[in-house]
Amino acid sequence: MIIVLKPNATQEQAQEILNKIEAAGLKPLYMPGVERIVLGALGDERILQKLHLDGFPCVETVKPILTKYKMVSREVQAHDTVVRFGNASIGGDKFAVIAGPCSVESEQQLLSVAEVVKQHGAVALRGGAYKPRTSPYDFQGMGVEGLKLLKLANERLNLPTVSEVMEVGQMDDICQYVDCLQIGARNMQNYALLKAVGESGKPVLLKRGLSATIEELLLAAEYIYDAGNPNIVLCERGIRTFETATRNTLDLNAVAYLKQRSHLPVVVDPSHGTGVRELVIPLSRAAVAVGADGIIVESHLNPAEALSDGHQALTGGMFEQLMQEIKPFVEAAGRTL
Repeated sequence: MIIVLKPNATQEQAQEILNKIEAAGLKPLYMPGVERIVLGALGDERILQKLHLDGFPCVETVKPILTKYKMVSREVQAHDTVVRFGNASIGGDKFAVIAGPCSVESEQQLLSVAEVVKQHGAVALRGGAYKPRTSPYDFQGMGVEGLKLLKLANERLNLPTVSEVMEVGQMDDICQYVDCLQIGARNMQNYALLKAVGESGKPVLLKRGLSATIEELLLAAEYIYDAGNPNIVLCERGIRTFETATRNTLDLNAVAYLKQRSHLPVVVDPSHGTGVRELVIPLSRAAVAVGADGIIVESHLNPAEALSDGHQALTGGMFEQLMQEIKPFVEAAGRTL
């Protein structure tokens, strides 16, 4: 439920209502705005109705939150959230590009690609230390040693890092070495993990599940937010359909829809969304045009020798081309790189 107070309402009057909400066993929300204070109450609708909050003289309107997801909804917060980690920010006036290899393979491999993507405008470095692979015989990542290399890259290049956490038991290590936690598509509905990253307070990049609906993605974000962490970036990374020409079907409809329904920033992963190196640049241009706040792409200086996803990784030259080709689209959208 959203409670909009009158323009002359005081903080003391707002606190009185918040106390009543909390005393009823509900979750109170305090959202002061420029012109007026907005309050929220989350919980059993039957209890909410019995509070008769519209009877307070300072209350202008009371309206229910119609969506199942509450705190990530634009009904609760009209302005866009900007998520910051290190010196990077996702959302707002800047279009963010996160880039790096699918897997951390060695110090030389990671630092060399990190230098290239930073040189051409990437704001953060992605790299997998733990790799969820379809086959148990494929490269599974370097683990903690990979995390240490990500930390090294950050220290040398001042480039904040993003890496995937796969299970609750990895949380202590990854929080020690990485700036932003990634929840991969296969773990989007791993609710114990969502609660753990929510309790960590670390910024989270939440990828849409392989066959997840948009509402399921937003409800997964709600788990993280409800656990106390509002620093969430949503990621459209393609969904599984009947089409086999590309690895996945990149659902750009979802980006525009998410921007309307949620205040959280949205990025697009055209690397996994297509699985085809030559399609990453045109789909990145499309992501900018449809309103995404950024992209996360895979880049490797020698894709032929990559231990994972080399077929969709951009070479150094292609990454430079990507940044040049999206620039006019970013400017047309009223943003900067």
